[in-house]
Parts: sequence; structure tokens; C-alpha cells
Amino acid sequence: MGGGFIALPWQVVDSPAYMGLSYPAKALLVEIGRQYVRDNNGRLLASRAYLRKRGWKSQDVISRALRELIEVKLIHQTVQGHFPKTASWFAVTWRNLDRITGYDAGAAETFQRGCFVSMVLQNASLKPSSGTDRLQIVLSCGTETLSVVPSSGSMSVNFEAAPVPSGGHHLDTPSPLPDVRQQINDKPLGVPEAVTRKAAKHLTKISRGKHDETVIRAGRGAGLTIEQLIKWSDAETVSRSLAAGVLPYRDLWMVTT
Repeated sequence: MGGGFIALPWQVVDSPAYMGLSYPAKALLVEIGRQYVRDNNGRLLASRAYLRKRGWKSQDVISRALRELIEVKLIHQTVQGHFPKTASWFAVTWRNLDRITGYDAGAAETFQRGCFVSMVLQNASLKPSSGTDRLQIVLSCGTETLSVVPSSGSMSVNFEAAPVPSGGHHLDTPSPLPDVRQQINDKPLGVPEAVTRKAAKHLTKISRGKHDETVIRAGRGAGLTIEQLIKWSDAETVSRSLAAGVLPYRDLWMVTT
């Protein structure tokens, strides 16, 4: 492909200085290196105005990435920018510094080509502070055989005790049926009398089966009395159904038709 290219030496990307960079810092180094054309090393930009056109949006990210590159000596600052219109200038340190008018005092004298090579990764020491002596794999109390029996002796199990609680097994005790007649009779439903008559007539035509409880709840919702429902079914089924709650009267026709 035609056009220029970024010459990034292997010695740079294989160096500890480069490998220790964050991803934003590595990306910014490419952006700065992209500007080098032959005789402008020392006047490369990393300003927000320039980088905004290339997709950089956060000044905080740019500033942190710049500090990283300067600290590991992959770039060298030649001009300190000033608000509002003066941008900072930089040079990459794997090339010679070009002679350009306008450098800050001392910037050219402190430039060192290849100074990033002397940087090392700031990893924590892989050796423990106490040294590398061999660790004991024996318990501090020795290798004596430990007793598997508690000091107070073995526990004895009493198999003569009854497995059922003294008060009886809760599954053997029948569940009490709540007395819900008065509770429901005290709550007027405001059901039209025509609906109640129709429900009572329809209920006499329904055969009893596995849906009894649902039908009873709907029938009660339609305004039928407890006595009417018990006459059709039985007191236990009616009580259990009513305890589950009352359905709207119109559900009677959805359930039974």
C-alpha cells in the first residue's frame, strides 16, 4: 500500500518500558509516532484538540497516558504548553532529536536517544521477604498420631428413645378447619340477585368432582349461602375452599360452564 508508515522498532515494543504500559498509553504512543515524517521529531503533538479528531474524548485519559510515556522515557517533552493556545511538543526517544527553533531551555540538552532501554518493569519481588529457605511440611507439634476419639471419650447413641416427639408427629395431627362462615357472611359482595339465582340453578346441574373446591369458591363469590354450598357438597370441603379466599362472582361461569 502506498503512503507512509509508522516505523516502530522491535527494540521498542519488546522493551520492559513498553510492555509495562497501560493500553491507553500504548495507543497514545502510536498516535504520537504517526506524526513523525522525517525532520519534526521534537514537534509532535498530544493535545486534546489534535487527538479529538482521532477519536480521543477524555482529557484525563490523555493526561495519564502522557505521564506514563514520559516516566518510562519513551517520549521527551521539548516544549511546555500554556493555556489557551500553546500546545506542548514531544519527541520519540528511539529517533534523533531534530533541530527545531522554539524548544524550551535545556530540552535539547536533556534529550537521550534510547534511554527507555534502561527502564525495568516495576514488578514486586518474587522472593519472600524471609528468604527462600525450605519450608517444613511437618506439623509444629510433630508427626505423632492424633487420636480420632474425643478427649471425653466416645459418644454413645441411645437407640431406645422414641423417634416421634412426645407431643406426637405433626403429620398425624389433622389440620383444624377454620370457621370462616361468619367472616364471609359479614362481607357483603354486592352481587346482583339475578346472578345469585342463576348460580344456584347452575350449581344443581354440576356433578361433583375434582374441581369442587374451585366451584364452591366461585359459587360463594356469586352470593350463594354457606348452607346452599354445604347442601351441594359437604362442610369440610366448603370450609377448606372458603379459607383459600373468595373469587369474584363472574368466575363462577368461567369455571363451571
